[in-house]
Amino acid sequence: MTSNTLHIGMWAGPRNISTTMMRAFENRPDTNVIDEPFYAYYLKQSGADHPMGDEILSALPQKWQGVADLLNGPAPENAPVFFHKHISYHFAEGGELPLDWIDGQRTFLLIRDPRAMVASYVKKFPDVAPITMSLDVQTRIHKHLTNAGKPCPVVDATDILKSPAAMLKKLCTALDIPFTEKMLAWPKGQRSSDGIWAPHWYDAVMDSTGFKPYAEKNIELTPELEGFAEQCAAPYQHLYENRLLPT
Repeated sequence: MTSNTLHIGMWAGPRNISTTMMRAFENRPDTNVIDEPFYAYYLKQSGADHPMGDEILSALPQKWQGVADLLNGPAPENAPVFFHKHISYHFAEGGELPLDWIDGQRTFLLIRDPRAMVASYVKKFPDVAPITMSLDVQTRIHKHLTNAGKPCPVVDATDILKSPAAMLKKLCTALDIPFTEKMLAWPKGQRSSDGIWAPHWYDAVMDSTGFKPYAEKNIELTPELEGFAEQCAAPYQHLYENRLLPT
């Protein structure tokens, strides 16, 4: 762990405003970001067939220890803050991997209602099992840090979309960093820090200039997907009950 770099790790499920949150942190004047650094490790271990899989395997370390070392090193351009955007299921392969490498970081979890995640994810990819895998990893991280007496703030995507400024202020306080209004708006377009998979997944975010107003959606799932979302309800509810409250 480098002594002059503040490392912040965000662990999210898929389709959970994680890239929007990455934009918010990247727009801070003190922060540089890294996008889904365990993606190649996940593809190598699982053999999953994802869009641009070969390019991802070539672009990122394929061993988890190499990723962990990278994340505990200096930020790009030696920025004071190094923000890590994780999609949690990328760390689920290979059994229960060690978590002690995050002990010197400031970690938070980004959660979302499982029904909403399923409805969004299935539009991009048919296998929704990564949602359960992500909740398993998030639960492990929360337990690991809580048992060690370390903070592990939890924020819910709906709370953030309803009150971006208020929730980001609370999150920054929990992470012991100053809030800046620059986290609420950013220039439209792709970033050099975006993963090479951005053209497939990030169309909406690349067209954004800030947090979109919250809009209640009518979610309709097949009986099979409803059953899957129900399996995710208990671990999600546990984290939800431990989240930063909007008021």
